[in-house]
Amino acid sequence: MGLDHRYVFVGGLHRSGTSLVARLIADHPRVAAIRDAPVPENEGCYLQGAIPHTARHGAPMRFATDPAQHLTEDSPLNRLETRLRLQADWDPWFDRDRPWRVEKSPVNMTRMRLYQQLFPLSQLIIVIRHPQAVAAAVAKWLPDPPETLIDHWLDAHDRLRQDLAWLHAAAVIRYEDLVARPTQVTRGIFRFLDLPPVPPAGAMRDGNADYPDAPPMTPAQAARAADWGYGPDLRVMTASPHLTHPLRAVAEAARQCWLEPDDATARLSPGQVPS
Repeated sequence: MGLDHRYVFVGGLHRSGTSLVARLIADHPRVAAIRDAPVPENEGCYLQGAIPHTARHGAPMRFATDPAQHLTEDSPLNRLETRLRLQADWDPWFDRDRPWRVEKSPVNMTRMRLYQQLFPLSQLIIVIRHPQAVAAAVAKWLPDPPETLIDHWLDAHDRLRQDLAWLHAAAVIRYEDLVARPTQVTRGIFRFLDLPPVPPAGAMRDGNADYPDAPPMTPAQAARAADWGYGPDLRVMTASPHLTHPLRAVAEAARQCWLEPDDATARLSPGQVPS
C-alpha cells in the first residue's frame, strides 16, 4: 500500500505554474510522479474516489473560494479510511521504488490542511502567479469580467494566507521567481524536501510576457496584491518567501537558496533563464 512513501502535494490556481513545478520535482531520481494517466495534466484528484471530485469540484476560478471545497482537519474526511483509499487508488500510478511521490492538482490549494492530517510527513507547495496574468490566462475559459477574476484571485489567496498558519511544512513558490532564477528556486525546493538538488533541465520562458494587455487592477486590488509582492502592470516586487518546516536547518537551507542572487540572469535575453 506504500505506507512508507512520503508525499509532496503541489497546488494553486489554474494557470499559476503548478504543472511546471511538479515536473521539476518529478525530475529528481528519488521522486515518483503520475505519468501518462488518462486525465488532465496527470492530476491525482481525478484518479481517486476518497474525496468527491465531480465537474463542480475544482472548477477554474471557482473552487478556491467555495466553502464546501475547503477541507481542513475538521473535515469528516479526516479519517484512516480516506488515507487508505487515496493510497490504494494512487498506488498503481506511481513507481513504488521511489521514496517520494509528487501529486499535483490545483484543488490541493484547498486541501492542504486535510492532507497534513492524512499524511503527517507530507510537504505542501503552493504556486502563485501575478493575478493579472492568471486572469488573462483563464479568460479564454470563462465569461467572467476581468475584475471578478482578479477578485477571486485575491479572495483565494486571503484564504491561503489563513491556512498557511496551520501547516507544519509548507512553501509558497512564485512563478515569476522560478522563471527568473530557476536554478536557485529549484535548489530551494529540493532543500525544502531535504533532497540533494537536481538542476532544472532546459530553459524557462516567462509566460507573463504573453499578456501585455492583461486586465488592470483597481487601486484597491493592487493594495491587496502587494501583500504577495505583485504590483500594477504585471510588476513583481521583492517579497520574502513563505516557508515553514519542523526542522529549522531544513527551512534555513531552503530559504537561503531562494534568497541567493542569480548572477547569470543579467546576461540573459528578456524572458529567458538558464538551466
